[in-house]
Amino acid sequence: MKQDRAQRRTRQSARTQGNITQITGDVNVQVPPVREPEVEWPIWVGTVPRLAAAFQPRAQAREAVTQARSVGGSVVLSQVLAGDGGVGKSQLAAALARELRDQERSQNSGLDLLVWANATEPDQIITAYADAADRLGLPGGAPGDVAAAAKAFLAWLPATERRWLIVLDDITDPEAVDPWWPDGSHRNGWVLATTRRSDALLSGQGRKLIRLDLYTVEEARAYLHHRLTDAGHPHLYDADQADRLAEELGRLPLALGHAAAYMINKRCGIADYLERFCNTSNKLSELMPPNADTEGYGRPVTTALLVSLDALQAADATRLARPLLEFIALMDPLGHPSGLWTAPPVRAHLRTSRPGRRRWLRSRQPAVTEQDIHAALQCLRTYALIAQDTAQAPIRIHALTTRAIRETIPPQALPAMARTAADAILSLWPDLDHDNRDLSATLRANTMLLDQHTFPCLWKPAPHACVYRISSSLTAVGLYEQAVDYDQRALQQIYETLGPDHIDTLGARGKLANSYSDAGRTQEALELDEQVLADCERLLGSDHPRALAARGNLANSYRSAGRAQEALDLQERVLADMERLLGPDHPDTLITRSNLANSYRDAGRTQEALDLHERVLADRERLLGPDHPRTLAARGSLANSYGDAGRTQEALDLQERVLADMERLLGPDHPDTLTARGSLAISFRGAGRTQEALDLRERVLADCERLLGPDHPNTLTARNNLAISFRGAGRTQEALDLHERVLADRERLLGPDHPDTLAARGNVAISYGDAGRTQEALELDEQVLADMERLLGPDHPRTLAARGNLAISYGDAGRTQEALDLYERVLADCERLLGSDHPRTLTARKNFARAREVDDAVQQPRTATSTTATDPQLPSTADRPAQQA
Repeated sequence: MKQDRAQRRTRQSARTQGNITQITGDVNVQVPPVREPEVEWPIWVGTVPRLAAAFQPRAQAREAVTQARSVGGSVVLSQVLAGDGGVGKSQLAAALARELRDQERSQNSGLDLLVWANATEPDQIITAYADAADRLGLPGGAPGDVAAAAKAFLAWLPATERRWLIVLDDITDPEAVDPWWPDGSHRNGWVLATTRRSDALLSGQGRKLIRLDLYTVEEARAYLHHRLTDAGHPHLYDADQADRLAEELGRLPLALGHAAAYMINKRCGIADYLERFCNTSNKLSELMPPNADTEGYGRPVTTALLVSLDALQAADATRLARPLLEFIALMDPLGHPSGLWTAPPVRAHLRTSRPGRRRWLRSRQPAVTEQDIHAALQCLRTYALIAQDTAQAPIRIHALTTRAIRETIPPQALPAMARTAADAILSLWPDLDHDNRDLSATLRANTMLLDQHTFPCLWKPAPHACVYRISSSLTAVGLYEQAVDYDQRALQQIYETLGPDHIDTLGARGKLANSYSDAGRTQEALELDEQVLADCERLLGSDHPRALAARGNLANSYRSAGRAQEALDLQERVLADMERLLGPDHPDTLITRSNLANSYRDAGRTQEALDLHERVLADRERLLGPDHPRTLAARGSLANSYGDAGRTQEALDLQERVLADMERLLGPDHPDTLTARGSLAISFRGAGRTQEALDLRERVLADCERLLGPDHPNTLTARNNLAISFRGAGRTQEALDLHERVLADRERLLGPDHPDTLAARGNVAISYGDAGRTQEALELDEQVLADMERLLGPDHPRTLAARGNLAISYGDAGRTQEALDLYERVLADCERLLGSDHPRTLTARKNFARAREVDDAVQQPRTATSTTATDPQLPSTADRPAQQA
């Protein structure tokens, strides 16, 4: 008997040839009760995999299975465990099967029959069913007809009262398996299947698809701890590094099992393994070798992750799925826009990189269409190599799968692939980052990973524009310190790739200086700008365009540092050089002329600033037209100069025109439109139209919060300006509350030492004084002055303003002599640094004279307004021209 069964099991498996009777779904097979032959119960067919060491019970998935089984119906209940390779589908199925198998058999519990069938091919299922039929002694067809025996077994299942479980492990072709899906009563029969697929055929008809995901953080941590400890090496476990290792391995159970075995075999701890794993020169096959498969998964990690590739390529009519998968492996596994792969640069590349054609025929390939790309992506989804909730949703992929794929890409193919992917990223990048902040953030992350995976392909022969876009995007959304960090890393990469004296290296250093300035790190920006200018003049000559740009950037840094005269002198030289070398009408010449006008304004040379702004506006209207965005910006700058000159109505009229033009040409929500709206509020305030200024500032703040988010620096500026309007309207407590919020936000977002944070602290001190909280105002003014002197230097304009504010607080506190001494020093400093006719010098002289007139017994009223509490405008894009990429 045993010999006969052995012979049957070793016979060649036969496929059914068109004469299969489908037994599935709601088909009711009328089989009369059979008298069971004498059999030995229970019957176990197939080998249930042993459970891995430190097996995790997967509580959430188990609960889903239990809930699905509790639903009754007229057909046999089936649960299909679906998930990526290596997530532990077979292990969970084995655990559930073993629990039922090992229960004590009684009328209401235990199993009479368990069939574990490998379902990669239908032949394997047929063989297992035939074996079960043989064990049951069921009458079948001719001897050796395994298909007939398998069908007899399927017919027996719905007729028996015995309790049974059929496990179909690793279904790769749901359509081929469907005819062999058991039917029966939900009271005594259960089908459990595992697959990577998620086809519609695997659900419905009593089948419930249950997604099995990765380990949770807690499960991964528990697995590593128990596995290493149970192996007698608890010292290899590092609680501080366990979570990081789990994340690096994507919390994939298969990978964690191999990694733990490697650590046990090599006696290396988690930190040591992490260092080896993060070194991408080490291959997965080395870090997770086949001999590390101590858990009986049966495949090396790389093979398990990519086992679907052969079937994928056989089913892929477009011949694009594999090349697309290689592109996807260069992206962020957590998600990237699917639109990248329908972008023209990618379709053009794929046209000549389809496999299976002779190279000389590739140029004659038909164009790749968007429909071709969608079909290829659908194929990747079908074989569970990528995940995507909808056709438009971001594409996700397991991190280890991307690494396994990347290790198969020929090195010579990477440069073209890297630049094609970068071109596609740029094609999707929104012109204004605030229009789609989530997309911008996703593109930044994907660009950084693309660079990491393909370095130095994006830097040679010249840096790709995509790598520079990251920094400008971070700055645009107010992530100034992150922009500095990125530019520092980028500079290091370009140093290593192109050398310290390459022209693109000079450009990268200039970009880092710009980021330092945006982050309020004024001295670092100034020192780096000085070095860049010296190197440009040494390497390129003083008249090279890069040298001119470096000279202009240094002038801007002088201006930010409060060195107004040096900034002005350098701007005058830059303008003369630009006019001589580029001509008076070159765009960079116009920018420099506008910057020089701003320097005149800083120096209190109001009429010269006004004259130059009028010329810039006339030039831009003539060269660019009246509706060009830079023309609108020039019109706004001229309006500001009208306000400085006391031509209030002209300023107001021009600002109203600028706002109307911005709304018409750029839309009401464009950042430049928000700037124009804020500038009009300043003009309203200057004209004494306090309520209109306040109303407009409330709208600007609401717009900034809606469009840019509550934490964007421009939003904080708008909030500060509204507080100033509250103060001007006598709404003291509202002003104080808002100033305190601005200070808290700037400390949290920009840090305690950023110049804008110091200004916000000074504004809170002013509001304390307005509210009669004199001692608090004085103490805060002393702190602000000390911080200004430490961070900006004793002669910076903001430091002078802080010194004047402290003099006011001394007067409010009755410390009249100290107030007088400080007023006198402020006046002397203003005369020395700004000149006797500068508006701030005039204000300081007036404050000092007023302080000397009051009686020593009378408290000095708060008559001076801090310059840090004036109306800062949202930043102008023309103030600091960027280095050319």
